[in-house]
Amino acid sequence: MPIITIRVDEELKKKMDELSYINWSEMIRRKIEETVEEEQRKNRRGSKDYERIRRASVKSYEFYLNYGGKKSEETVREFRDKNWQL
Repeated sequence: MPIITIRVDEELKKKMDELSYINWSEMIRRKIEETVEEEQRKNRRGSKDYERIRRASVKSYEFYLNYGGKKSEETVREFRDKNWQL
């Protein structure tokens, strides 16, 4: 099995030593595997970040609830009048 090395600062190393019952190598190996699998899933979906798209959709809907039914010019004017930045 290949070996990789990571560096942590002194404070983190002390905290890790206090939790010596944890198999840090195994924990890090699992996290790396999870990250690789997650990235591979994203790539199989055509590089789309569906969670980011979902959050944008929710924000868009919230914006619609607050400003829906107004013309875009009216909304921009309202933002400007309140000295808000988009």
